[in-house]
Amino acid sequence: MPSFTFSKALRLLTPSDFKPVFDQAPFRASHQYFMFLARSNGLENPRLGLVVAKKNARLAVQRNRIKRLVREAFRAYQHQLPPIDCVFLTRKGIDQLDNETLRKQIEQQLKRLIKKAGATQP
Repeated sequence: MPSFTFSKALRLLTPSDFKPVFDQAPFRASHQYFMFLARSNGLENPRLGLVVAKKNARLAVQRNRIKRLVREAFRAYQHQLPPIDCVFLTRKGIDQLDNETLRKQIEQQLKRLIKKAGATQP
């Protein structure tokens, strides 16, 4: 049975991990309140990076809630995702969404990424 943990191997940790995704991201899944940027990473597994700006979610409680929901969705879909580096970026108004709506929107955009990035993988 596959593991659904979110270990360090599944995270973008350093600025040098994030930079290639920001500079050249052929795959994008955009929503009114957030965006996923992604690019192939040449590894065996997908990795996730989170950029939840204080400008878009003022309170730490809100930022932590958003990050938790994104990590949960990523863990659930990690075995369907091709080996990509994925960065989640927030936009204004994301703090107004309730958990259920945000979770559904995140999952919908992850499915779009699977479709886009999976089509180009060998």
